[in-house]
Amino acid sequence: MTTDLEALGLAIKRAQYRNHRTMDAALREIGVSLVQWDALRAIERMPGASGHELAVATFQSDQAFGTLASRLVERGFIVRSAGHGRRVAHTLTEAGRTALAEGRQVSIGVLQDLFAPLDDAQRTELLRSLRKLTEGM
Repeated sequence: MTTDLEALGLAIKRAQYRNHRTMDAALREIGVSLVQWDALRAIERMPGASGHELAVATFQSDQAFGTLASRLVERGFIVRSAGHGRRVAHTLTEAGRTALAEGRQVSIGVLQDLFAPLDDAQRTELLRSLRKLTEGM
């Protein structure tokens, strides 16, 4: 039996859409969007990273990330400071770390619900397969 690759691609897109909408709605209850929380996660993983590096890590254009970073600065979640050359470094503030931690608590429940239909072996296989598909990205 041949797998319908178009259906497979659509199923992946639907799963991602469901994840995005559900997570965004849950995070909004604590006052952040999924896009903002994702940026905070990237800044935590990559302290001092440039806007370009963070844009790539969060699947955004440089311009979109710049606008997002400005909003995060306004909310007191991050600070921007001079880096090497023209580089602008991004760092979490205490408020940013708090929002990140609260978001992690929210995400645990959301992800448990989203992946509830799969048993542990299926989750492990899905993760293995997705990592194989995205190797080198």
